[in-house]
Amino acid sequence: MKNYRKILSILAVAALMSTMLIGCGKKNDTTDVVPTKAAETPTTAAPTTAPTETPVAAALTGGGANLIYIITPSHSNPFFKTEAEAAAAKAKELGYEVKTVSHDDDPTKQAELFDTAISEKAAAIICDNAGSDATVSAVQKARDNNIPTFLIDREINETGIAISQIVANNYQGAKAVAEVFVEAMGEKGKYAELLGKESDTNAGVRSSAFHEVIDQYTDMELVASQTANWEQTEAYSKMETILQSNPDITGVICGNDTMAMGAAAAIKAAGLKNIAIIGVDGSDDVRDEIKAGNITATALQQAALIAEMSVEQASNYLKNGSTGLDEKQLVDCVVITKENADKLKAFKFTE
Repeated sequence: MKNYRKILSILAVAALMSTMLIGCGKKNDTTDVVPTKAAETPTTAAPTTAPTETPVAAALTGGGANLIYIITPSHSNPFFKTEAEAAAAKAKELGYEVKTVSHDDDPTKQAELFDTAISEKAAAIICDNAGSDATVSAVQKARDNNIPTFLIDREINETGIAISQIVANNYQGAKAVAEVFVEAMGEKGKYAELLGKESDTNAGVRSSAFHEVIDQYTDMELVASQTANWEQTEAYSKMETILQSNPDITGVICGNDTMAMGAAAAIKAAGLKNIAIIGVDGSDDVRDEIKAGNITATALQQAALIAEMSVEQASNYLKNGSTGLDEKQLVDCVVITKENADKLKAFKFTE
């Protein structure tokens, strides 16, 4: 009997312990539920996710020096010389130190110049680039080093890594000057084309815009199309060859003014006259040839204005963390003919 009571006592204690353990288990279950309910509440999740998005949109603050690097193609071309000088003048006016250098349309040299700008801790880089694809990695490298890049004249095949891409409206300008060409040709006749660098998106845009207008007129025949790589000497040589095979052409469309100058010189050397020639840029040299009747028209790209805009936007960005503008910006061209040629000087048009 005593043993029986002892067993009952043991069983009672065991039951009590079991009840206590179950009670403790219920408290743990309740504790586990609390975070679940809290996680389902939208207000608790929002503050946690917001900070992770901030670094993506964070503004670049520059390398640390009060220096703006201006990288363009060769200054032997008056267009590129103008944009470099205009950008430099604006940067100095705004209180920056300036370095102007040329990549000579060599992507490797351009990459080295970007590396130098990074090593010298440039505040910002202004660049008329050496290739729409080749330049992407250089701009990205500058960005990775906290240095913003502002592209002028030529775009790259990527968005979101440069802060601004400010270019002339090549499509609008080329179409407008092509209309003058068609009128000068009387909507008929044979013509040739000198194309710019294949790696430059502007070359393709201008050519397509030319043909969008010209190809509507079935009586006009394209008899030769060659690349002269934006160069006057090469354009002269290519034009000589074209004239030997096609002495009866009555027009030439050129992707830029430098090539138009080469074409005009070759035509003059061949003793030919009354050949319509158009270009794109708006150089003073072509202006003078237009006034003399040797070139028909050009589409002025407002190089000085675009360069000044890029520096102003760089300064605003460095001070305020934003330009307040879209990355890609178009500046309309102005068609220059004999009627308004006197209003053009140093890539600036005065109304």
